[in-house]
Parts: sequence; C-alpha cells; structure tokens
Amino acid sequence: MQKQLFFLSLVALFFLAGCETPPEEYMDPAIGNVSTLLQPTRPVMQLPNEMVRVYPLRRDYTDDQITGFPLQVASHHEGALFIMKPSSRPLSPAEWQRRCTYDPVLEVIRPWYYSTVLIEDSIRVEFAPGSKTGVYRFTFPQDADRKLLFATPLNFSGNTFTARTIFHADVPVYVYGRFNTAITAGFVSDSLYFVRFPERNEHAVVMQYAVSYVSAEQAKQNFQREMAGRDMAAVIAEGRRRWHEVASQIQVEGGTQAQRRSFYTALYRCHERMVNITEDTLYYSGYNKKVNVARRPFYVDDATWDTYQALHPLRMVLHPEQEEDMLDAYVTMYEQSGWMPAFPRLYGDHPCMNGFHSTIIFLDALRKGLKIPRLAVAYEGMKKNAMEATMLPWRNGHSGPLDSFYQAKGYYPALRPGDTEAVAAVHPFEKRQAVAVTLGHSYDDWALSQLSGELHLHDDSLLFAARAENFRRLWHDSAGFFLPKDSAGRWIGIDPAWDGGPGGRDYYDENNGWTYLWAVQHNIPALVRLMGGEKAFEKRLDELFHTVPAMPRYMFWHRFPDATGLVGQFSMGNEPGFHIPYLYNYVGAAWKTQRRVRMLLDLWFKDNVFGIPGDEDGGGMSAFVVFSSLGFYPVTAGVPVYAIGSPVFSKASIRLPGGKRFTIVARHCSVKNQYIQKAWLNGEGLYAPFFTHQQLMDGGTLLLEMGPLPEKRWGASIHAPRCSDGK
Repeated sequence: MQKQLFFLSLVALFFLAGCETPPEEYMDPAIGNVSTLLQPTRPVMQLPNEMVRVYPLRRDYTDDQITGFPLQVASHHEGALFIMKPSSRPLSPAEWQRRCTYDPVLEVIRPWYYSTVLIEDSIRVEFAPGSKTGVYRFTFPQDADRKLLFATPLNFSGNTFTARTIFHADVPVYVYGRFNTAITAGFVSDSLYFVRFPERNEHAVVMQYAVSYVSAEQAKQNFQREMAGRDMAAVIAEGRRRWHEVASQIQVEGGTQAQRRSFYTALYRCHERMVNITEDTLYYSGYNKKVNVARRPFYVDDATWDTYQALHPLRMVLHPEQEEDMLDAYVTMYEQSGWMPAFPRLYGDHPCMNGFHSTIIFLDALRKGLKIPRLAVAYEGMKKNAMEATMLPWRNGHSGPLDSFYQAKGYYPALRPGDTEAVAAVHPFEKRQAVAVTLGHSYDDWALSQLSGELHLHDDSLLFAARAENFRRLWHDSAGFFLPKDSAGRWIGIDPAWDGGPGGRDYYDENNGWTYLWAVQHNIPALVRLMGGEKAFEKRLDELFHTVPAMPRYMFWHRFPDATGLVGQFSMGNEPGFHIPYLYNYVGAAWKTQRRVRMLLDLWFKDNVFGIPGDEDGGGMSAFVVFSSLGFYPVTAGVPVYAIGSPVFSKASIRLPGGKRFTIVARHCSVKNQYIQKAWLNGEGLYAPFFTHQQLMDGGTLLLEMGPLPEKRWGASIHAPRCSDGK
C-alpha cells in the first residue's frame, strides 16, 4: 500500500510543480477505435503483457450501445468470457438481450482504468485490471433495484462466487470472485443468471475477481495473492505504476502533443501481447491440453506474420529477457505439439496467413545477443516445419503434393485463370497464394541457413541457403514483378496490380504484386540487381508511391480490403509494406526515406479514433510507429542493423537493460525540419544512414542536424552491410 500511495503522491507532485505530463497520460486506448475498413483497435484495459484483458463489448467507437462487460478476453480480439452487465429494470429474458446506451463524452479510458455511464439507467461502471485479476465497481441510483446479469452459471457461498466455462471447445477457464456487500442470486432460465444487492449500506457495488486457466483452486489463490487487502484505488495505482514503468523507459522531448499521444499509445499497444499465463509455478497449455509445471514464464497469443518485422525486434531492445521467455515458450510449444507454432494462441497454434516466420525471430534474437538455451531444440522444430509441414496458407499439419512440388522445383505452383482447384487441402477462400508463399519461405529458409551455420550444420546451411534464393524463380524480368508460374513452369500472364481474386489470394496475399515486389528483405542487394541497379530501384520505389490504382478506389477496396492507408500503390495499413519506405536508404537516396516516413506518420497515424490505417494486430503496426517516431527501423529482421529515418522528437532517450541509455538528439527538429543534414554517432561523423544493434545496446548518442530541405549527399554513397551475410 505504501508503494501505491507514494506513486499517487509522485503523480500529484508532477502537476503541482507544473512539470511535464507523466508519459503514461499520453496513452489513449481510444485511438484507432474506428477502423478504415477492417478491425478497429479495442480500448483494452490490461497490465503490460499480462493475462487479464477487458474492454466493453461494442462494435466500435461509433456504436453508442454496449452489449456487456466481460471478466476476461482470452485471446486477441476474441474470447470474451463471463459476460455480465448491471441492471435496475424488471427481470425478463429480454433484459439480458438489451444493449445499454452510453455517452462517449462521459467515458474515461486508460490502460489501467475504465469508466462509463449507462445513461438510460444512470449506472456508472468502472474497471481496473490486475495481472490475473480485475475489479469492477457499479454505482447505481440510490433507490434502484441493484442487479448484475450473467450469461454464465455461478456458484455462491455468502458474498463469494465461482464459475467455470470453456473457451474454444477445450480450454477450461475458472473465476473466483467476491462482492463487497450481501447478495441474493437466482436465475430466469438455464442460461440467464442474476445477482441482486438488497443492502443499501454500501454506496457502490464492488466485484473483485481472479481468473485461472489451471483450476478453481488456483483462481482463488490468484485472488488471494493479488486482491487480498486491496481496494480499487490500490489496483488503479498499481496499474498506473506499471504503465508508468513502460512509458518512462522512453523519454521524449519536443514533438507535438499529437505526436506524443500517437507515440505513447503505440508503445501501449506494443505491450498487449504476448501474454504471460503462468500462475505461480503452473500454466495450462493448449499444446498438450494439460496443466504443466513452468520452467520459466510461459507466454501465448502471438502472430508471427504480423509481429516478426517490428514488434519482436522492439522487445529485443526494451525487454530482451522477456523476449527470451517468449521464445522459450515457442520451444516448449514445439516439444508439446510436435510443430513449431506460427500463430500461438491459448488453445494451440492457429492456422493463419502463411510462412513459418518464427525462424526469422529466432535468428534475429540470436544475432542480437539474446540467450536461447535450447537453440538446438528450436532449430529441430523449425527444420521440421520447413521439411515436413504444409506451406498452404491457413492450414496446419503435414506436407502435401504442392509442398512436395515446392521442395523439388523451388516455387509454389499457381493455377491459371479458370482452372479448377484439384488439391482438396487448399483453403477455399485463402487459395494458394503462390507468389507470397514462395517469397515468404525464401526469407524463412534464409533464416534457417543462417541458424544452421551458427550451429555448424554445414549440409543444412547449404540446403537452406540454396532455397533462400527461390524468390529468383518467380522474377519476371520484362514485367519487373514477381509473377506466378504453373506446375509446368510456364508464366501466368496477370496484371499484378489487380488479378488474383479477393485479396489477390490466388497469387499474393491481402495485397497486390506492388507490395510483394519488395518482399525480399533478406537479400536487398539481389533485389536491387534484379531491378537493374540502384537508380532503377529508386525509380521503382518512386513509382510505387506515385502509381494510383487504375480503377475507382471503391472497386480497388472491394478486391483488396486489407490494402488500406494507401499512398499510390503502397499500403501503410498492412504488415508486408512496413519496411518499404526505408529501402531508399539502400540505394543512396536516404532523404526520400526521411520524407516518406514523416509523411506516413503524419498522414495515417493521427491521435484520434481514426488513427490506425489498418488491422493493428496487437502491436505489429504500432511497433512501426514507435521505431519510426524515434528515427530508425529494423528493415531486415535477422540482420542486426537499423535504417535511419526521420525522428519526430528533438530528443528521445531509451533506457536499456544494465542501466545504459541510447539517445537520439535531432537538432532543430520540427514539422518542417524533417531532413538530416549531418549526423554523428558518439561524436564521430556518421555518413551512412545505418547503425548496428550492438551500437544501440552499448548506449550512446546519435546526433542529427535537421533542416527544411534535403541534404542529398548525406547517405548517398555509403550503403548498409550486405543483408545476406548477417554481419
């Protein structure tokens, strides 16, 4: 309690002394709550990377009615469990279905606290999260018939309750809770339960609870550990303290109010997942369907297709030990299930997207000095995926005929327009995605070639190094795109900007051929050569940003609804394009990277409910914002080199493990002064628009002189190390 009171006093002193706003105050979970076309962000209340997540159930920020309030959301954007809502109206089945009107103006949303008023009933709802716990407070009108309605059976003993439900068919979820006042309980039908609070002694009804995936007894132990002797104020204070620790790890100066709000909210989103589901020394695993004893904290809920580019690399800077725990969880999942997961959820691996990008994450971690004690076991799992698992999008399991074809011929075969799919395992909507699969697995195999080299597995290194070059097999020189081939090796003539059905999925994935033109992060020099050299490469980048769809946007988005945040053919709203603006650095046109990154941040990441241009995916897109706002980005996960962009802050200081700091100072930085004139790293002139991960983690200062016009000579003649050698 003393710690919480001290923290509240500290926050008060900030305001009384007229100091800067505490950085966590810039975190606004409402940013992005109205989507461009697809999924909005949710106003998630959660401690950083912890298990309990809660948000009000509604369509998005435009919806002024709430369906209910969950005690837990088990997986990112799905699995709302133990849903309940307050009521003061007469009981009837229709009351459970009624949606409650609220006013967004009266809503308070912070990562550590939520409050709203159900205005038709004059009921205030408040919530604060713990790690495995949560606390709700309901303030009813004075003479109201105070009730909570549940759609889950509850068991009562005095003012305590327990419940159990099943998530995703086979994951047991337990809850233990306690009210601050006497209760009576009943039910209207087998699925409609209510709790009534007849006493008027308490001003508000407080419900504290704990969640467990282990057992009912463990839920009670979680409650005792986190909630015993604590009131809601203490939970709020502890939550704010935890988010203050996250926010204060990166201290910024300068920038606009909007840029700070976008930046710190992005940092908050980067701590939504993965989540630690370890309870004392135990955890439930969806990979062997039982409770296990934990070797170290066990994390789930990831999406490597979305997170390998930037979110995992960001965690390797800010929380390398936590990243080590997460990667160790991947190895455990392989041991328990027989496959290295790609989208590890609470219930097991979710067959989603394409590629086995955990290979890239492990290589990136190893190259950045993280400790992976079971690397040999991890490699075993990754090699098994590469050699024995199906590459089909949205499918898990053993390989099939298309995978055998890839192993023999080096590319995934596509169907010609009008051909009927004869392979039953192909997903009827997701299709073969033949070009995207070939490019993605080329990158994965490059990572395996590098990992096998680290493990002195010479034959494997040669095998996967050869497969890493498979992207070349689909390069069509005269078209200047990666195009599909059929099983006979014949080119399939398509319009790469339009063809391929919904989302281009016959050949690409969610994006068209313009996006996948740049999907060779692991060998950028080779891609430059394929395009005809540096000047031609730079010209194609210009064309990407300048070439608008040849049809009205409503038609384009009908075909490519994931390709949002458009600038020409570039899609800021989808993960495969994150690295593209930084590619100018590799051909001596660093000033164009600076211009593009600044424009994209300002255009598509506003500090309002529209401020996310696509599916955020639990930190994937927000990590782009964090890195880019600071002024650098990890273009090739697996190569410990950062490309420099254009920072939005005049100063940013990153607190690193071991007490070190890396500081970026951008003299004269402003909205107009976005171009680097000169640069120094630790006092020495820096002429290339790159620095290494080791230089970052050693601490020091990157000093940039900013100006309003491009200094085209800076970064024009010195390029990054070759991306294929890992140096």
